[in-house]
Amino acid sequence: RYREQVLPPSIGVRLAIEAGSTMGWERYVGNSNNAAICGLTGFGLSAPIEDVMSEFGLTVDNVVDKVTGLLK
Repeated sequence: RYREQVLPPSIGVRLAIEAGSTMGWERYVGNSNNAAICGLTGFGLSAPIEDVMSEFGLTVDNVVDKVTGLLK
């Protein structure tokens, strides 16, 4: 199947980064301690894009922290 070709079970650490809703990503990354999702969990925030991305954790520093945590 396509999903197993793109995300084979042998990949133990998974991180989804979504500038939209995080809803539904858990079916791809899973719900284990080796999986995380960075993305928007709400709507209606009006601010400069840098502030919005920071508020929802879509920053380089946060993504690096998530990956580092998953690899431990």
